[in-house]
Order: sequence, then structure tokens, then C-alpha cells
Amino acid sequence: MRFANIKGRASLIVNESRAIDIEEASAGQFPADPQRIYRNWDALLAWARTAAATAPWFTFAAEDLENPVPSPSQVLAIGLNYRAHAEESGFAIPTSPTVFTKFPSSLAGPNAVVTLPADGHTDWEVELVAVIGKEASNVPEVDAWKYVAGLTVGQDISERITQAAGPAPQFSLGKSFANFGPLGPWVVTPDEFENPDDLELGCSINGQEMQKSRTSDLVFSVPELIAQLSAVLTLKPGDVIFTGTPAGVGLGRKPQVWLQPGDELLSWITGLGSIRQVMVGS
Repeated sequence: MRFANIKGRASLIVNESRAIDIEEASAGQFPADPQRIYRNWDALLAWARTAAATAPWFTFAAEDLENPVPSPSQVLAIGLNYRAHAEESGFAIPTSPTVFTKFPSSLAGPNAVVTLPADGHTDWEVELVAVIGKEASNVPEVDAWKYVAGLTVGQDISERITQAAGPAPQFSLGKSFANFGPLGPWVVTPDEFENPDDLELGCSINGQEMQKSRTSDLVFSVPELIAQLSAVLTLKPGDVIFTGTPAGVGLGRKPQVWLQPGDELLSWITGLGSIRQVMVGS
């Protein structure tokens, strides 16, 4: 099943142009707020399995889609989580997850326009993003998928000059400019995939492929990340985890390449869809 934020309202996707308004169709049993639906996820899924076949639907356009996880309590991100990306960045392959945050104000929807910081070196990083569906603390790896509401496409857009400034790297600050965390187009439940641990992902700039890999190449899989993160902190419903980016970022190229005003960044994951960002100057 696919869940979306359509013009600020939680919606169950029927197909690429039709959706069900969750609050209206459930007679108020579930909220219109797209973030609040994750608080009672199992009940929502049980309702949706029946409602999808009988509830009235409405039509929508791609530009009506907004961030399906607009205000998570925690945004966790993982660095150097593909071997080839660690190597192109000049780092050893991690033996434990490299964790940072993107501040929630950086999140945006699938069609967000990104204003590039002046005199910056702004980079792209396509990522699989996992959305938590119920509170998770000390979760065994074998049970971790049970705590995932769904998956979505993300971009961990990164301003490399800010990221590297200071006596220690400023990962979170360099990755948290406005609209540097677009998500979408919707959240897809894990049962939609034959193997949710092996999805193809990639991105292109102006039609030129820049990244392409599979999530089976992650150093730490989604279940491993949930197990290791929940051993330290409690994951809340609606939290998001950016799981890392594969090789092909601008920082690792020779010569290095940075996003420019007018660039169109298209990011995709098989079975999840795509998001599209256009860069503008500041």
C-alpha cells in the first residue's frame, strides 16, 4: 500500500492519479494530518486493506504531492553506508554506523525547488529512507522490518563547504539548508516488495545518470540500522532514517562537480517512484 500527503491531507493511493482521503473515508477514525497517521499504524493498515476497495476516491496531480513525513520527531542519517561511496570519499568502510541528523526544517516534498547557497559546493545523494511505524527500543535485527511503516525516496542534498568547516566536520549543518531533504512521492509498505533489502536506486542531473546501485550493497541494512540505533535511542512512529548514498556523488568525481542553478535532479528507487528537484540561485 502507498500513503501520501496530498495538499496537506493524509491519503491512501489507489493509482498514479486517484487517492482516498483517509480522514473522510474513515469517518474521522484516522486524522487528516499526514504525520499523525504513523501513531496508529497497524490499525490504519487494517482499515486500509478494506477501504481501498470500497471508499470513494478523488483525482490528484503529481504537483499536489507534498512531503509524506512532514514533521518527524527525529531525522537520522547514515554516512558512508555503501562501500564504493566510502572509498570515493577517502574513508575506510565503517565497522559501525556513522550517524548524524538532518534538522527537520530541511525536509521537503517530492517537487521542492532548492535554492543553492551562494559560493557553495552543493552535492547530491540519493537515498532509501525508512519510516518508523511503531515505537522501537532494543529491537532485534530479525524483527526490525516489523517496525517499519514504509519506504520512500530521499535526497540528502549536501553543502560540502559548510559540511567541512570548523575544527570538526559539520555534517548536520551542511545537510540542513532549506529543502535539502526532499522526500516522496509517497510511503510504500514493505510488503509491496519481494525483497525490501534489494532495491535499485539512482539519480540523474539534466538526464545524465550520476548514481546507480542497489540497496543490497548497503554496509548496514535497514534491519541492522534499526537494531543498532534502537539499542541507543528510542525510535518514534513517524521518525525517518536516511540510510546512506551509493557512489557517484560530486565530491568523489575528478574533477569535482557541483549542482548549478537550472539543474534538474531526478532521484528514483524501483517500486517507490521518483522525486524531482530544480536548482535555483540565491
